[in-house]
Amino acid sequence: MTASNQAAETARSGASGQDGAPAVFLSYSRADQARARPVIDALITSGFTVWWDGMLRGGENFLPTTEAALEQARAVVVLWSKTSVDSHWVRDEAQRGRERGCLVPLAIDGSQAPLGFRQFQLIDVSRWRGRADAPEFQPVLDAVAALVGRAPDRPVGRNAMIDRRALIGGGALLVAAGTGLAVWRSGWLSGPATPDDSIAVRPLQNLSEDPGQDYFSEGLTDEIRLALSRNARLRVLAPTSTNSVRDSKLGPSEIAQKLGVAYLLGGSVRRSGEALRITAELTDGRLGTNLWADVFDRKLADIFALQSEIAGKVAGAMSAQAADGDARSKLADAAKVGGTRNGAAYDAFLRGQAYYALRSGEAAYRAALTQYSAAIAADPRFARAHAARALVLLILTSSYAKAGELRTQYDDVIVSARRAVELAPGLAMAQAILGYSLVQARFDLSGARRPFELANRLGQGDATVLTLYAGYQTQMGRAADALTAIKRAASLDPLNAGVHRGVGWVQYFGRDFESAIDACQQSIAINADVDDAHGITGDSLYQQGKFAEALAAYQKEPGALLGLTGLAVASQRMGDVAAAREAQAKLQTALGAAATYQQAQIAAQWGDAHLAMDLLQQARAIGDSGMTLLAVDPMFDPLRKRPDFIHLLKGLGFD
Repeated sequence: MTASNQAAETARSGASGQDGAPAVFLSYSRADQARARPVIDALITSGFTVWWDGMLRGGENFLPTTEAALEQARAVVVLWSKTSVDSHWVRDEAQRGRERGCLVPLAIDGSQAPLGFRQFQLIDVSRWRGRADAPEFQPVLDAVAALVGRAPDRPVGRNAMIDRRALIGGGALLVAAGTGLAVWRSGWLSGPATPDDSIAVRPLQNLSEDPGQDYFSEGLTDEIRLALSRNARLRVLAPTSTNSVRDSKLGPSEIAQKLGVAYLLGGSVRRSGEALRITAELTDGRLGTNLWADVFDRKLADIFALQSEIAGKVAGAMSAQAADGDARSKLADAAKVGGTRNGAAYDAFLRGQAYYALRSGEAAYRAALTQYSAAIAADPRFARAHAARALVLLILTSSYAKAGELRTQYDDVIVSARRAVELAPGLAMAQAILGYSLVQARFDLSGARRPFELANRLGQGDATVLTLYAGYQTQMGRAADALTAIKRAASLDPLNAGVHRGVGWVQYFGRDFESAIDACQQSIAINADVDDAHGITGDSLYQQGKFAEALAAYQKEPGALLGLTGLAVASQRMGDVAAAREAQAKLQTALGAAATYQQAQIAAQWGDAHLAMDLLQQARAIGDSGMTLLAVDPMFDPLRKRPDFIHLLKGLGFD
């Protein structure tokens, strides 16, 4: 059976996911079937179930079957071409994918999407030659994976490899907060009682005539959530957990119970040009009764003042408002920190946030960078846009830049981060991004301390700020402070698998191996496909001398960086030298220089201290961000008394 036929048979026999729905609905013009088949085969090869019209059997009613698949699919992949842009069928299917928020548009011959669909970033596969592991196809797999809720089965390519290096090198907790898949499992993580100060902000409905305005309602939801989180007397649930019940048909009381909050804030937004009408409604989740509702008619330029007003009214209705007028004024001012009154700047910023939220690879990050830069061009004093630009540029640089581009682009990151702090020193996220940038781009651990401490003080209600701070404290060996921060982040985002993995990450480097295993198991219970949780479990078992159990955990790890490194060290301890050498060779083949730090770990555990030190010096020279963990990494315990190792730590700025 050919690979193509085998893939087609797999699609027919396994077209449904666990809930009976196909993961992917493929929309294309029949004239493009020859171009569509490689896309179908690559998606299936990568582990996704695909519905396409070639699966219709003789006698099957075309329209109901197609509509059912379209409504059930978690991702709608549309192939735009010179032919399909004129197809009413393709346009209708794309429209439904857009309405459901699961559209993945591809350009197969360089054509633009038709009018009405150009607000979506097209993934250009016109030069792709059909390999599922080709770099040109990675953005497609990333976009589908984000919607489907599982990682693709694929070899690690260059882009993925460098992303993983950044993740292990201190960026793990940031990535955890932003991309952990929150899937509710009945009974898991439910607390003994619902805090009276807790609230979840549900996504505002887009009531504008243009579904393309979804990005605006999504962004405004996050802005209101951020304004509320600045009130130290509220516990505001992070978006990943809130979105886990996004399309739930449950009533308010049941949703509040699942999320573990006392109150729900919802509403809608209707936009017409610069004019906005926003409705907001606060519900007591325990009683199911409305406490407060209002309608706000404003101009786009007044949006930050409106967010402040809504935050103040919600806090007052929850009886969490500060006691005196001066404190209420400070809360209102805080909600506007780093904002803008320029409508074009704000609109571009929210578009950038929407692209960033996709986490679908280089194309989406570059689209976000373009929008943040446009926001800054419209309002050079828009601090939040400068901070967002610094973060996305840091990701692009660490993940995709060539060696010769690193220094210039990292300098640009620092400039943007410092500008954000200059404009809005009270903006917690700006301070956190500056600290994170100094560590990742310059290994300036001492310089990062002040912005991180400010971020922690200002951002106690922001799970992302707390995870960044926890990552820094972990690197510096301050395990207690790191654990306090990451556990607060977990309380704000209890259904985020990545945050619980982050708890395990902190506990592992704090040498609390049993607790690290427990936290990673919680992460896996929420999302079985979460990256690194099996690897951290394996590392924790390995450090306890449970080498056979560690080996089993490493074999389950989907990521090459932790998985292959773990297999190399655990197999060696089990006496299987051939398997250890094979894993090390696979790591070198898959990741090359990007895994220099991990090769040093292997050498240290194999007892080759001289090679380990040589590799660490190489890792430092190429800017491997894994080096930020050197002071606390248990894998390097065999080297800790060596004078050259101590000298290396001091040179990196560790105490």
